[in-house]
Amino acid sequence: MIEQLIAAARDGVERRRAETPQADLEAGLHRRGDDRPFREALVRPGLSVIAEFKRRSPSAGEISSDAEVAAQVRAYERGGAAALSVLTDERHFGGSLEDLRAARAASSLPILRKDFIVDPYQLYEAAVNGADAVLLIVRALEDAELRQMHEVARGLDLDCLVEVHDGEELERALGLDVDVIGINNRNLDEGGVDVTTTYELMPDVPAGKTVVAESGISTRAELHELERVGVDAVLIGSALMSADDPEALTRELTGADETREHQLP
Repeated sequence: MIEQLIAAARDGVERRRAETPQADLEAGLHRRGDDRPFREALVRPGLSVIAEFKRRSPSAGEISSDAEVAAQVRAYERGGAAALSVLTDERHFGGSLEDLRAARAASSLPILRKDFIVDPYQLYEAAVNGADAVLLIVRALEDAELRQMHEVARGLDLDCLVEVHDGEELERALGLDVDVIGINNRNLDEGGVDVTTTYELMPDVPAGKTVVAESGISTRAELHELERVGVDAVLIGSALMSADDPEALTRELTGADETREHQLP
């Protein structure tokens, strides 16, 4: 599965580069909007929720094909999400850079561009189109590529969520001294999800790193357990995209209503 996704990403880059040269993207960097630090949003008190916008996925199929970006991300923000994740892969997730721009215009939250980043060109795309952070998947990159992507992203003032799935990948990520580690409970080769992956890898993550648990999380009880073992944030997509009331589910997951009750006189 992962090889097909990477190949599609490379094809997409070449197509878009032919339409918009990297020099044109670089020329547009000065028009970037306000600074929205992604990592800072994840380390506030309590467990932070990164709420994701995606229309479909290879594993789940169609989730919400007619979802409207602005309405969805505003619901997430009202529900107490700390940050947004926007899928920009078109072929497998139904996303686009237009979705990224729409999310930026509709919300004040920091935004992660979630895609299969395989070329520095995509980092310039992310910066120009409204992202504050990018996903770097260790499984998809050789060490030299991972280092290059990390360095270019940081040079563009983009935070990096560096995603791992096992101990070997975690060791490779830590070799870069990255700030934000994403532990993906989904096996990108086989497609299965096992939340115990996060619990197994957490003891090997050094203190001071920001940790994000990804995939297979959908209840407040699961968030409590993850917070207990030191996870800083969770990335939740399918559960929110398929919810009848995404704002209400976001409130439930973030505990926004609990916080409000405690603040009432």
